[in-house]
Amino acid sequence: MASGPLAWPPAVEIAAAVRAGRASAVAVTGEALARIDRSLCAFAEVWEERARAWAHEVDARVAAGERLPLAGVPIGVKGRHGLRAAGPLVAAGCVPVGATAVPGPGTPWQTWGLGAHGRTVNPWRADRTPGGSSAGSAAAVAAGMVPLATGSDGAGSVRIPAAWCGVIGLKTTNRRPPPGEVSAPAARDRTGLAAPGVLVHHAADAEAYWQVMAPRAGARPLPSPGRVPPVAVFSADLGFADPDPEPLALARAAAGRLAEAGVVRLLPPSDAPLRLADPATAWLALRTPGSDLRAAERVRNLNDGLLAGLFARADLLLTPTTPNAAHGHEGPGDRYSTALTWAFNLSGHPAISIPAGVGADGCPVGLQLVAAHGGETALLTAARAAQAARAAQAAQAANTCAHI
Repeated sequence: MASGPLAWPPAVEIAAAVRAGRASAVAVTGEALARIDRSLCAFAEVWEERARAWAHEVDARVAAGERLPLAGVPIGVKGRHGLRAAGPLVAAGCVPVGATAVPGPGTPWQTWGLGAHGRTVNPWRADRTPGGSSAGSAAAVAAGMVPLATGSDGAGSVRIPAAWCGVIGLKTTNRRPPPGEVSAPAARDRTGLAAPGVLVHHAADAEAYWQVMAPRAGARPLPSPGRVPPVAVFSADLGFADPDPEPLALARAAAGRLAEAGVVRLLPPSDAPLRLADPATAWLALRTPGSDLRAAERVRNLNDGLLAGLFARADLLLTPTTPNAAHGHEGPGDRYSTALTWAFNLSGHPAISIPAGVGADGCPVGLQLVAAHGGETALLTAARAAQAARAAQAAQAANTCAHI
């Protein structure tokens, strides 16, 4: 919810300033460290001394003529072991300032994190969860502590906190292991469910992340938003979920605004109906030792076929990111906040959550965009165009008010 003086410029602009000598990595890192609000418990660890040393190294590399695409950009990395996954970002000039909070051992609902001083809270309302498991990353970006934070998404762990904290969250395409490689007990990294991701305020920064993390896939420039808009289908429930009225209404309205702005061309639901099998039992089986994985693969194969058919007719699938708004720290009860996200961990499709609006409780909700396998460019193009359209609409509204 960072705004005004707390809002970071896009990370790509920070990097450009550092490369041009208008700013230094040391100064930008110092600003990020000063912004870390301990009351939100977004960070499990703050690496102040190491961060300043990394920043000095970045400034030295820039002075030596090295062109770093993300020079001096301060980032949070998910969890105490997130540095390894963030290696390409560090090589590109990012400066990790700390490990963001994730759920503690035995947490019954994987929707909040544990910082050094307690549980992570939602920057919009302290009595609400930021979502999880990339809880601290979402809270840190939303509150303006860092412009970019890494995440990982095994059931919605990037997209859900992005939605509930009002930021952008990208889940990349999953690596799908061969059926014989998935065996019970299923190790977390052998189920094919988890994928890396990122949380940002600016769509351009999600693009920069993708270009660094997958340089061959992300090297091509994004298409101009002025091109023929992609064909999209909106699904309220994927055929099995039961979303609450308000998150659904906000997501549907957000999809309508994208169509009005020419970001997408929405097909009538009757033109491309989608009724997936509920992925809950399959997802849980893949994560539960001793489960019947044949049943899980049947669900996976059925949904794979249905999604292949949809993406043969449309470029994007739009849904609410979550069926419910951000809940309290006691957990969601018997609801699965993952109901609309984990189908795409099972299928492996890339997906992104973008802000859809703010509910009556004062907390944001998200609109999820899903693309075909390897379709991150389509998602990033749409997210960038959506953000530009929101900015234009806000500017027009402000101009109208100024003349009343």
